[in-house]
Amino acid sequence: MSDPVMLTGDDESLSSIVGRLASETKSLATAEVAVYKAKFGETANAYKSAAMFFAVAGTLALAALIALLVGAILTLATLVGPGWATAIVVIVVLALAGILAMIGKSKLQTKSEPVS
Repeated sequence: MSDPVMLTGDDESLSSIVGRLASETKSLATAEVAVYKAKFGETANAYKSAAMFFAVAGTLALAALIALLVGAILTLATLVGPGWATAIVVIVVLALAGILAMIGKSKLQTKSEPVS
């Protein structure tokens, strides 16, 4: 049998090197995580700002659409009366919404079918 190996000063310096390597690796990983968090924070702020502008633009577009529909009702009211004008505009808009919904539904069905 061989005798147990005695630890010398060189082995201790190796263990301190390994300890320092582990510590520096942990510091590097922490720094990398901080960098990615900062990049993600900047990207998230940019998307948040863009989303707010899109929300305001959508609200204004909806208000313009409502104004257009009210104008259509008022224009038709001189020809057929306010009740019939409202009914005509509502029916046309609902028909358009139904057509768009059907198109959207058909696009979803074609995307969800498995490709052979």
